[in-house]
Amino acid sequence: MAVRLLVTRERQRRAFRTGSYWDLKALLEHEQTPFEARLTTLGGIRLATGSDFDESTGQIVAGRQVLLLNEAQARELQARLLTQPWSVTHLEEKPVTRKPSPPFTTSTLQQEANRKLRLTARDTMRVAQSLYEQGYISYMRTDSVHLSQQAIAATRECVQQMYGSQYLSPQPRQYTTKSKGAQEAHEAIRPAGSAFRTPQETGLTGRELQLYDLIWKRTVATQMAEARQTHITVQLQVEDAGFRTTGKRIDFPGFFRAYVEGSDDPDAAIEDQEVILPLLRVGDAPECQELRAVGHETQPPARYTEASLVKTLESEGIGRPSTYATIIGTIIDRGYAQMVGHALIPTFTAFAVTTLLEKHFPDLVDPGFTARMEQTLDEISTGEAQWLPYLRNFYLGDSGLETQTREREGAIDPNEARTVQLESPSEAALPYKVRIGRFGPYIEVENDSGSVKASIPKDLTPADLSFEQVEILLRQKTEGPDKVGSHPDTGEPIYLLVGNYGPYVQLGEATDASPKPKRASLPKGVTTDNLTLETAVGLLALPRTLGTHPETGGKIQAGLGRFGPYIVHDQGKEGKDYRSLKAGDDVLTIALDRSLELLAEPKGRRGSRGQIKPLRELGAHPEDADPVNLYNGPYGPYIKHGKTNVSLPEGETIETVTLAMALELLAAKSSQKKSGRKTSKATAIQTPATTKTSKTTKTSRKTVGTPAKTGKPRGSRKTTSSGS
Repeated sequence: MAVRLLVTRERQRRAFRTGSYWDLKALLEHEQTPFEARLTTLGGIRLATGSDFDESTGQIVAGRQVLLLNEAQARELQARLLTQPWSVTHLEEKPVTRKPSPPFTTSTLQQEANRKLRLTARDTMRVAQSLYEQGYISYMRTDSVHLSQQAIAATRECVQQMYGSQYLSPQPRQYTTKSKGAQEAHEAIRPAGSAFRTPQETGLTGRELQLYDLIWKRTVATQMAEARQTHITVQLQVEDAGFRTTGKRIDFPGFFRAYVEGSDDPDAAIEDQEVILPLLRVGDAPECQELRAVGHETQPPARYTEASLVKTLESEGIGRPSTYATIIGTIIDRGYAQMVGHALIPTFTAFAVTTLLEKHFPDLVDPGFTARMEQTLDEISTGEAQWLPYLRNFYLGDSGLETQTREREGAIDPNEARTVQLESPSEAALPYKVRIGRFGPYIEVENDSGSVKASIPKDLTPADLSFEQVEILLRQKTEGPDKVGSHPDTGEPIYLLVGNYGPYVQLGEATDASPKPKRASLPKGVTTDNLTLETAVGLLALPRTLGTHPETGGKIQAGLGRFGPYIVHDQGKEGKDYRSLKAGDDVLTIALDRSLELLAEPKGRRGSRGQIKPLRELGAHPEDADPVNLYNGPYGPYIKHGKTNVSLPEGETIETVTLAMALELLAAKSSQKKSGRKTSKATAIQTPATTKTSKTTKTSRKTVGTPAKTGKPRGSRKTTSSGS
């Protein structure tokens, strides 16, 4: 179901047609205080905005009584109004109060950690599991926003001590869970214990500290006073044009002092939320300092991020707290989606699979069906329904999966199943087909000479595949690559090609004598449209030597690698020292002086050969003589020997760990692994206080890893249909 959501959004983006509109933006001043206002009406008719456009046509929605300005009209109006007097015609102040958000559930924690900390759902749950096992937070798989009386008392005491009584809510605040299919077996995610440790008191570092800090702030905010604001709307008139400006004043920050959703810094967020206007009254005549004509284009629907996908899945009743990270991880691992920046983009394979299921097995990708199945599985887990009759009917019933598969066995054409259905921008049929092959997606088109096929670059998404790009790929396949020019030194041709990993330049052609001609990928900022011969020659000359290091005499070069442009210092026997270029540095023009500045900066945890540098070398292991070292990881320091890693015990530091202690911990970890392979289901339930929990089995709705003090958790289960 998650894949279908991604595909549906990508189809919407592909079908989207951009609309353009213009308005005016004024910079005004009153009593030496500047403020901005925008044109909203002209001659009493409302101006068109982005919401007035039809996404499928790029035109104004039929029946909307709005005025659409083009550039010429906007500039003409700008010239006419520039010297005319302004007047305030209406002013409204509206008091508004804001209540704090509920404490975290699993899904809202994943959403906010993704927005604020840029953590994936998987990473969020991994860090939360570690915090839970160490006793810092309550159970982290929950869909309840309920807080126990102990938690409320601890929260209110924390607010009283840190912010004062004026920031404490008059009455204890409790929340009600509203998500579909919620099972409130646990309270919300909160700091553990009857007295909350502040983030600074925990001794945590890295991601653990960041996530605990987020949970602590959100929990504390729940018992703080409401924020009080005043929203101000001012209408201004100049001739027949109506302008509007809005302001916002925070009268009392309340819970904003501890937590503002979507912002890392509450103090900065308070400032950002305030829009200060001068003291205006009806009849005032502010002066116009500047009047600009501004053009706008409507934007396609935003792609899903992990946060927005989790929110949608939860609102549709699909999945449960324990499954969201698994769903997202599965669709990425199996090639149905790729993460580009923070956006989840479906692949051509996802389009083909979704189209096949929609045509032949529509129930399996119907949100209602998936939500009902989730509900039934919950009823089975509580004993309200029997699992065997449900599964028998699901697979063997009159409309069961086996029956549907048998009926459609001859109707599913393999060629059709691997063909991606892309909607045409017009009513005309697409002149090409996209198919899924053994080595990835490719374009196929029939012409007079037969079938022509061209591979699609891996970074080209279905929504971004245009007729122009298809024509380039097919032309390169049939006519050969585009020629950028000839190399000024050798006279060899330089070609522009598009490969599996995007566009690149190539010097000459492949021959028996030179089967692998010199190639270079286009760096960020260089496209097929703005590529010049000079740039192409420079890229093919990489890596280029900048000079020698004044201290070592080692050669320094600039190059372009898998992770972008870099410089490298050859230190001889000590290896090579790499540095990535920073924003503003150009791999084609960077000089020796700038490279020395970058090399002088600390490089972090990576060693000169790219490996992680140990914090301490404890010695050699007596059994195999391999090194036993201490490293700093995302969850704190750990001991490493070969492929075995083990965290430091509580109370131990980098300085106090000895080789003997490390060997003992490694031996305990090894014996734990061996015994874990033989563990039966009956012995798989363990307490986090003594050891880490074992993985749940595929059929588990079992309870795993629960400290007695937080109660028995609701069973987690894997729902494979939710991720398909």
